[in-house]
Amino acid sequence: MTIIKRALISVSDKDGILEFARTLAGFGVEILSTGGTAKLFRDNNVPVVEVSDYTAFPEMLDGRVKTLHPKVHGGILGRRDLPEHVAAMKGASIPPIDMVVVNLYPFEATVAKPGCTLEEAIENIDIGGPAMVRSAAKNWNDVAVLTSAAQYADVVAEMQSTSGAVSRATRFALSVAAFNRISNYDGAISDYLSSFNADGSRNPFPAQINGHFVKLQDLRYGENPHQQAAFYRDLSPAPGSLVTAQQLQGKELSYNNIADSDAAWECVKSFDSTACVIVKHANPCGVALGSTAKDAYLQAFKTDPSSAFGGIIAFNSIVDAATAEAVSKQFVEVLIAPDFTEDALAIFKAKANVRVLKIPLPPTGNNAWQNGRNFMDSKRVGSGLLLQTADNHEITLADLKIVTQQQPTPQQMQDLLFAWRVAKYVKSNAIVFCGGGVTLGVGAGQMSRVDSTRIAALKAANAGLSLKGSVVASDAFFPFRDGVDVLAEAGALCVIQPGGSMRDEEVIAAANEHGLAMVLTGVRHFRH
Repeated sequence: MTIIKRALISVSDKDGILEFARTLAGFGVEILSTGGTAKLFRDNNVPVVEVSDYTAFPEMLDGRVKTLHPKVHGGILGRRDLPEHVAAMKGASIPPIDMVVVNLYPFEATVAKPGCTLEEAIENIDIGGPAMVRSAAKNWNDVAVLTSAAQYADVVAEMQSTSGAVSRATRFALSVAAFNRISNYDGAISDYLSSFNADGSRNPFPAQINGHFVKLQDLRYGENPHQQAAFYRDLSPAPGSLVTAQQLQGKELSYNNIADSDAAWECVKSFDSTACVIVKHANPCGVALGSTAKDAYLQAFKTDPSSAFGGIIAFNSIVDAATAEAVSKQFVEVLIAPDFTEDALAIFKAKANVRVLKIPLPPTGNNAWQNGRNFMDSKRVGSGLLLQTADNHEITLADLKIVTQQQPTPQQMQDLLFAWRVAKYVKSNAIVFCGGGVTLGVGAGQMSRVDSTRIAALKAANAGLSLKGSVVASDAFFPFRDGVDVLAEAGALCVIQPGGSMRDEEVIAAANEHGLAMVLTGVRHFRH
């Protein structure tokens, strides 16, 4: 155990620091501090020694140099277990410093502000703080280093139970947290500065990417039982994303559960009205809008009852008892919603293995929470990384171009937009038959678009659903007319697709031949 006798405190974020310092003072700890932190202590009658008085060297260069002094770093780095260190410190009149409490200049918050200039960013790069944190973290066997206000309470509790000491285990844990903080801080600086071009403009893809993730949990295994796996989140996760989920009941989530749940949640939260999405193997196998959550679920389930078995079910509205009763009749791996009534949770308790996740919707609904933030999608390829901006392009009625003699009705236009939104979340090549805000057949992930069309029609037939009068969405253009021939034979009346094929005229002519209405978006939604 290390008895804390002297602490250096220099914080930018002063949340909770006054109370923490008072507690240290109560243990008889001598407090060293700088600038605004020292002033805060003096103004509130907490005994404090200014670092400039301690080192007999004044702060200079607008505060850029204040703790970069041998008496500070010697006191932090000196090893108490090495006689030569102890003798050297004594000879240079350097007392040991047992605790360092530092949080860094707010670089990340500064560069996140609209209109932040390069000069402002540079001035918020901390130098002395990281140097002290690294020194203390390296010498963790003798020094406790705190880098977050969230650590104060636990350290205080331990000191109260040990008469002012901090244990070796706690010091090591604090050291790891400190190095992680420095890594994240330096990574943020590198990401920001690497984004500048030679002319001073900024590139959304920096010259260097420093990914930092926090482990949420170890998983039992990966995609297959012979693979090991873990689940991580971004340092600053987006609100309303899967990593913010609260698991209310059920077994531990598996690797595949997490991947499929993300697909279901991202799809269902894209709808404004009450919706249900059922996902199996990362593809929506049933999607529906409804007047209630129960109604949406029942309609979505009809699309493909076989695939829905053991699937992931997601809602964008509160799940009530009626919905829970309906869902509990089938085998489901994971159930996701913004909230559940108490009666609904009581019903699911009878199925203890069902994983129930509560995820708040993004604050402003839909994907609007992404506005103003540069969200990226990534994919590992060998020893490389593919990075792209998120596929957040929204299509409205005004964006659609009708290219056939047959004109869609207003209701068909709404169904086309619904089908288009679903197709965005289906693996390419994607074909989605819909009608009345309900999916009727889904073809996913085939090597040819015509095969996806045939599979979607086959699935509808297997589920006993008629495609007569339906609409169809294709995530990318039809390379040949054969796909249009198949969907027309199945009974569809309208199709929405991006267009842009060398054979667009041939495809449009086929639609006219069949009396189909065809609408072009000019945008595709490949999902590999």
